[in-house]
Amino acid sequence: MRLLLFSDLHTDLDAAAAIVARAADVDAVVGAGDFAVKRRGLEGIIPVLATIETPTVLVPGNGESFEELREACADWPAAHVLHGTGVEIKGISFFGLGGGVPVTPFGTWSYDFTEEEASSLLAGCPPQAVLVTHSPPLGHADVDRAGRHIGSRAVLEAIERTHPRLVVCGHIHDSWGVRSRSGDTPILNVGPSGVEWRLG
Repeated sequence: MRLLLFSDLHTDLDAAAAIVARAADVDAVVGAGDFAVKRRGLEGIIPVLATIETPTVLVPGNGESFEELREACADWPAAHVLHGTGVEIKGISFFGLGGGVPVTPFGTWSYDFTEEEASSLLAGCPPQAVLVTHSPPLGHADVDRAGRHIGSRAVLEAIERTHPRLVVCGHIHDSWGVRSRSGDTPILNVGPSGVEWRLG
């Protein structure tokens, strides 16, 4: 299965159009959150992305809530908005977790979860899924500009428990493009430019 992976568009319409242009050449598209900026702008960017007819898995970032993203995607037939839930596409399981984990310092607009809340939401992740999380796992593709690892312990524990075939994340802009590995699981912080990936 060929995948097109991206995150953190933050209302960038040109970046969205570039993703749309590439989407017809893959089997599934994955967007790992932050389509909006501070809970604003979904009404502009989602209609651009909604021209994608390829099956598309989306999770909310910390810049939009699950409810906001689900509502914005209501008229997009190819979209599957996940948060503590999963979907099967062409025989492959996808499971998603949105939001900032752990809780960010950004204040009340940020859609965040504690590690305990995230752990509960990740409890239903099946083995060998494609795990799509806005926040990276702790210690992997999660280094900020100060050199600190600020990813999620709950996401890392879910990886160690379920051994996903791939982890797709974003959130930490300073780690866009960084690839890591936990055991046999590749972990990609993909960013807005889009990364193509073939599942083995």
